[in-house]
Amino acid sequence: MKSTAIHAGLAIAMLAAPSFAFAQDAGDKPEVTVGAQAGYHDLGIADEVFDLTGIEVDDGSALFGGFVAVDFPVSDTLFAGVEGNANLGTDALDADYGASARLGIRTENGTKFYVRGGYQWVDIDYANILDVPEAAVPAGLDSTFGDYLVGVGIDLPFGGAVLRGNVDTIAFDTVRATAGVGFRF
Repeated sequence: MKSTAIHAGLAIAMLAAPSFAFAQDAGDKPEVTVGAQAGYHDLGIADEVFDLTGIEVDDGSALFGGFVAVDFPVSDTLFAGVEGNANLGTDALDADYGASARLGIRTENGTKFYVRGGYQWVDIDYANILDVPEAAVPAGLDSTFGDYLVGVGIDLPFGGAVLRGNVDTIAFDTVRATAGVGFRF
């Protein structure tokens, strides 16, 4: 797991480094956004579990957490950045967390449209998915998995705050939608 995290971090840094260097050469300062978010993550495994076992499962979970994004202007409208997030789940997920690189455009009013790619880890709560006691889950069963994340998002300026929305997928197997509010520094 540590090896995967290190590789994901290095890949994100390599993708973002040229933009960061250009922004620093141009004398532009990074824009930092810190905020809270909530959403829903659908693991997309309910049909497969039912086909294999005949058992209906609830494989979705509400999420509540936070994010930090740092964006560097590349030109008047283009920006590149990095983002980290961490969330707690309520049902099928105990938590998810990850990091991604962002690339997007900024309009004259400050709205940002972006795509992002990175790595996300998900900690599954098998007992809640299967609706069984925790003791019924086999000991040693790995409940955390990770894979690449891709998604799209929007940050809308709203007074001194930022309203945001994101739709992501992990390895094109899951769907995660989040909305949040943040403050720019």
